[in-house]
Amino acid sequence: MTAHISAKPGDIAESVLLPGDPLRAKWIAENFLDDASCYTEVRNMFGYTGTYKGKRVSVQGTGMGQPSASIYTHELLDVYGVKTVVRVGSAGAIHNDIELRDVVAGIGASTNSSMNRIRFNGVVDYAPVADFGLLRASVDAAAARGINLHVGQLYSSDTFYTDAPEVEAKLADYGILAIEMEAAAIYTLAAKFKARALALCTISDHILKGTELPAADRQESFVEMCEIALDAVTA
Repeated sequence: MTAHISAKPGDIAESVLLPGDPLRAKWIAENFLDDASCYTEVRNMFGYTGTYKGKRVSVQGTGMGQPSASIYTHELLDVYGVKTVVRVGSAGAIHNDIELRDVVAGIGASTNSSMNRIRFNGVVDYAPVADFGLLRASVDAAAARGINLHVGQLYSSDTFYTDAPEVEAKLADYGILAIEMEAAAIYTLAAKFKARALALCTISDHILKGTELPAADRQESFVEMCEIALDAVTA
């Protein structure tokens, strides 16, 4: 057990989906996994293990933001021997060719967080990127299901409400597809622990167009993203 996950050795699969919302973790376990059982409820951050197409898969809530996601990702990779992590979250689009409910896969993740600056003694802007094999598997899985998967750069922000909208406009000019809050930290930790990582995000808000999905949809309707993630980790 760790301070934040009450699982015993062997309870967690080598491949784990990481939704920020613990209730999305519960929804994924109940709707996509066979014989799912809950291995942790610490701080109501639920984790489950079951099977998908006969292969063991876990799903673990991480909470919002890089500090929270880092705690769960670190413990999964360092203590529980997890080898593959896929963030399955929501994001705000800053690209006109992307619509609500579209799915985005992050090749890399820029960030305004100081976490990696601190990690590298304030002298390196580390560039966290996805695992190529996992990214390719997700592209293949989306194509097989006829899902239009957007692939490009994500921006992992430490702030949800911004006082500098001009920064978001500049990010869009430099090819960033969407804004979320966890991928950069997850990619960095996967690199440290020699694991595979990918962030898949469903567009829940369109920052340029001012549109958004209701909270219930964010929790229980991101089917295509979950299908791509599960197909990719069990390929």
